[in-house]
Amino acid sequence: MGRRLQIRVVDIAKEFGRTGALRGVNLDIRDGELIALLGPSGSGKTTLLRVIAGLEAPSAGKVYFDGEDATAVPVQRRRIGFVFQNYALFKHMSVADNIAYGLRVLPRGERPKRTAIIKRVQELLDLMELSDIGGRFPRQLSGGQQQRIALARALAVDPRVLLLDEPFGALDAKVRKGLRRWLRELHDRTGHTTVFVTHDQEEALELADRVAVLNAGLLEQVGSADDVYDRPASAFVMAFVGDTGSIPVECGDDGLRHEGRRFAASFSGSCHGAARLYVRPKDIDVVAPADCLLRGRVLSVRRTATGRRAQVAIGLGDAVLESELLLGKDIQIGTEVGVMVRQGRVFPAAMSG
Repeated sequence: MGRRLQIRVVDIAKEFGRTGALRGVNLDIRDGELIALLGPSGSGKTTLLRVIAGLEAPSAGKVYFDGEDATAVPVQRRRIGFVFQNYALFKHMSVADNIAYGLRVLPRGERPKRTAIIKRVQELLDLMELSDIGGRFPRQLSGGQQQRIALARALAVDPRVLLLDEPFGALDAKVRKGLRRWLRELHDRTGHTTVFVTHDQEEALELADRVAVLNAGLLEQVGSADDVYDRPASAFVMAFVGDTGSIPVECGDDGLRHEGRRFAASFSGSCHGAARLYVRPKDIDVVAPADCLLRGRVLSVRRTATGRRAQVAIGLGDAVLESELLLGKDIQIGTEVGVMVRQGRVFPAAMSG
């Protein structure tokens, strides 16, 4: 099992000039968990990772490792394993020498003996399921193999925490899927506390024990995949995690209205006055027009990997929702339809941005 480290991030702020990259972020990372920092470009997720690593000094706030203040501890003393998107392998070194590098540059008193380094390198090659490629050079490896070697190099020094910055961002979709499953299995075997940055929501939901969703330097929500997908804490999380459409509505004692017209919909959340109704394509049925339903016009129908989707302009057409269709259901572009919302979520307009 790997080392297990509890990390606490307390009121962390980071400014670059007048830009607030992080704005009072608080986050507890449990020992031995795999947590994803998820958000769009510019949300602050990589900056937060670099603050945890000690590669960036916070403008305010503290970072604690197992309850001890690590904010001013230099990066080389934090025992961090860092894996970058671009692998950062030494091209002139063999695979084995790349993995051994961190051990060989340790101070003499901490440096293992040569035989111990050779043994450790082979153990990591076996762990990466790349036992026979120690003598090759990075240019002779596939992208997926290079990323595994970068991970092996990070693990060689027995880090207290493993940090990964968009680890699969440079790989094609099929390779990424395979490596995601492999990384999850590797984490379960080694037990390292692991923090990884991604903008890929599917990657975060599939891999992580918990997901921390960031937006414009603020932490919007932390929770399991089910929490952030099924019980989003904000309109941003609802819109960002999973395919989602939304329409403006008015909330009143008699239910929901769109463009002044009342319609029936099953929804969660509470509000009064201006709001937005957020709905996922799987929770919308396109049916014959009826008085109790939203009404719209079909803009397009397209095939997806799992079926078909219809894009429907609601009401006067300023709002658009998508619905998943059964493969056998025939629907024509331009048709007037009713839209039945089987499950949605309402957020006040002030929260919807």
